[in-house]
Amino acid sequence: MSTNLEEIKEDTEHVYDRHKELKALDESKAGVKGLVDADFGPLFTNPTSSISRSEIVQKVKYASEKWGFFQVVNHGIPTTVLDDMLDGVLRFHEQDTEMKKEFYSRDIKTKKVNYNTNFFDLYVTPAVNWRDTLSCIVAPQPLDPQELPTVCRDIIIEYSENIKKVGRILFELVSEALGLNSSYLENIDCAKGLFLLCHYSPPCPEPELTFSSSAHSDSSFLTVLLQDQIGGLQVFHENQWVDVTPIRGSLVVNLGDMMQLITNDKLLSVKHRALAQKNGPRVSVACFFRQHLSPENSRVYGPIRDLLTLENPPVYKETSVKDLISHYYGKGLDGTSALDHVRL
Repeated sequence: MSTNLEEIKEDTEHVYDRHKELKALDESKAGVKGLVDADFGPLFTNPTSSISRSEIVQKVKYASEKWGFFQVVNHGIPTTVLDDMLDGVLRFHEQDTEMKKEFYSRDIKTKKVNYNTNFFDLYVTPAVNWRDTLSCIVAPQPLDPQELPTVCRDIIIEYSENIKKVGRILFELVSEALGLNSSYLENIDCAKGLFLLCHYSPPCPEPELTFSSSAHSDSSFLTVLLQDQIGGLQVFHENQWVDVTPIRGSLVVNLGDMMQLITNDKLLSVKHRALAQKNGPRVSVACFFRQHLSPENSRVYGPIRDLLTLENPPVYKETSVKDLISHYYGKGLDGTSALDHVRL
């Protein structure tokens, strides 16, 4: 669903050592690119718009309950900043491999900036995705700009600050859609953490054999996605995959597992995926609002009590973000929901 806050056989002739192949890909530090080389109303109040905030809240409510996805325009981030962010991701991934190797790591627990292929689940996912990723944890602890790659440092900092502002508005709207005080979700630290995944999927010679991103739901409270015009993003709705057509200047918003948990299934964390493409490269930036894995992020969350009744008892046990994320990372993008782990 699109919104304009507007209208989301085993080969017996040789022995295939999958782990050896994955290890070789990982140790090359060149990613999958290395294989290639060898509609709703406006989000902010618009003075010229006749759409009221209450109407926007109702549309956010509908989209969040029925789809878990929507696109927003008039979000306040200039199109030039969006374009510069996509260009920055492109510059990083298309620079010389030796320059990127400085950032290649799988230490997602302690390092704030990482570059690798298949992010966290290369060794556990049932199928390797056609995607390299630069990841940056930018909140709650401030990120030292010197830790970021020079080729995209300034734009990542600028874009992150803009996304934080958009996030605050989104959490207000979702809070109101739930019938809560507009500051409710921010007050319980849903917007406290933010990290970016800057994805790069080069043209794939056999797109029918892989995905840019396998089917999954996000672990976040909210995810804000910037995608280029290549397309390929799909959302699973009413037992079918629906294309999320890119709208230039828009941002795609989807609810994550933590939001479904605290709203006791009232709002949906919906499966989505990205198809590999013969054309490209495809570039996207996913910004996840949630805390990460550090020990200090141990706040416990359960279904919001104000949303519970005798007819609507809790369906999830309480959990910390850290514990849910650990489970999420451990299973990989296998098509199952991490929420099954905490469902009563």
